[in-house]
Amino acid sequence: MDTPLWRWSATQLATAIRTRQITSREAVSASLDRIAAINPDVNAVVSVQAEEALAAADLADRMVAAGTTLGPLHGVPVTTKVNVDQRGLPTTNGVVAFKDNIAKDDAPVVANLRRAGAVIIGRTNTPAFSMRWFTDNDLHGRTLNPWRPDRTPGGSSGGAAVAAATGMCAIAHGNDGGGSIRYPAYCTGTVGLRPSFGRVPAFNGTAPGERQLSLQLISVQGAITRNVEDARLALAAMAAPDPRDPWHVAMPLEGPRLDHPGVAVCLDPAGVGIAPEVEAAVRKAAAILHQAGYEVTWRDPPDVAAAAGAWNDLAQGESRVTLAAQVEQHGDALARRAFALMMNRTPELDVAGLIRLLSVRATYLRRWQIFMQEHPLVLCPVAMETALPYGVDLESDASVDRLYRSHIFLFATAFLGLPSISVPTGVHEGIPIGVQIVGPRFREDLVLDAATAIEHAAAQAAPSLST
Repeated sequence: MDTPLWRWSATQLATAIRTRQITSREAVSASLDRIAAINPDVNAVVSVQAEEALAAADLADRMVAAGTTLGPLHGVPVTTKVNVDQRGLPTTNGVVAFKDNIAKDDAPVVANLRRAGAVIIGRTNTPAFSMRWFTDNDLHGRTLNPWRPDRTPGGSSGGAAVAAATGMCAIAHGNDGGGSIRYPAYCTGTVGLRPSFGRVPAFNGTAPGERQLSLQLISVQGAITRNVEDARLALAAMAAPDPRDPWHVAMPLEGPRLDHPGVAVCLDPAGVGIAPEVEAAVRKAAAILHQAGYEVTWRDPPDVAAAAGAWNDLAQGESRVTLAAQVEQHGDALARRAFALMMNRTPELDVAGLIRLLSVRATYLRRWQIFMQEHPLVLCPVAMETALPYGVDLESDASVDRLYRSHIFLFATAFLGLPSISVPTGVHEGIPIGVQIVGPRFREDLVLDAATAIEHAAAQAAPSLST
């Protein structure tokens, strides 16, 4: 193939390495060269492990030569996000005070990537404390969107999305507690899969204690890729069990096939306002799914606004108790300003409020599950407008309200713990645009199948690889 290796998909690389068409060293070297060429302009990868990666690639090639049983990602270059533990490296979470927070062991998702044969080549950027939808911090600096630097690359997995979009890796690990995989993918023209709650194990030994309860129930580990096929491959690798996560559920990756699955299409059930280009993207995707044989119905799922509000009150309300002191002591000016504006719109969370929010989560999820008996898939916006101008979350209460209105579907689906994917459909005024597909719990396969249909019909939405 004349196509440079950094443009190859993870699936292509894994197959070619396994069949000895190329070596892992060639694939890893191509990614490292791409990082050297592109990363200075976008600042997505903040720590490069070139020597270790090349040694791992050489070992991978020796295993191929020896006929050893190989994992699904054998020899494939990937990145990890700096907010998960990777043995021997700092889990900085974008905070200057954590620059020497060295991990003794790999987090489950990192261990699973290695077990699948992946070669980790570097670590990607995140905002301080991973709590913004703009990737910038005093320790690692700002990550730029390669499509338009005046727009956010998304957060908190902005570094991961840019690394994948520009060909610095085949698969970029990310995590999502309120859109932090799906929104960066949306902003960069990549594919972002948020698995079901409980699908991919998580644990950080460097953390001083257990995560706040809302994050235990809402945050998930996943991947950002350049196509849907690679998202499926990454999920299979990441989902292996790990006893350190008590919430992990070892469910099959494939469920019963559905003939002509029902798709509920919705635009703006909460009446927050939707940009014309976003509405057009959803309508385009609905037409594609209808043509592909899906039973498409225009119908709003239940409690979208209520679930999004509950996400805010629980996750942000609990952060007022668990995170505020750390942000004040260790946060940079950007983090402190963003956190203060978040708190302005978040009510005080008392014991009664915590009990109510944890209880009502079951109510909303039950209603969605009943709704999905007839409509197993929901097609909706990722965000209600395209990638926001940089710094919207720092300006004022009004600008932060704009951000929260735009992200209503991201918050609602995170609160419910449902699998969802962001898949690109085109480009509007120089910035990518796409749609979101939501499925029943542990039915990522249905979500991925629908995303594949959209991807095949909307091939013009290729990510920005020419930067």
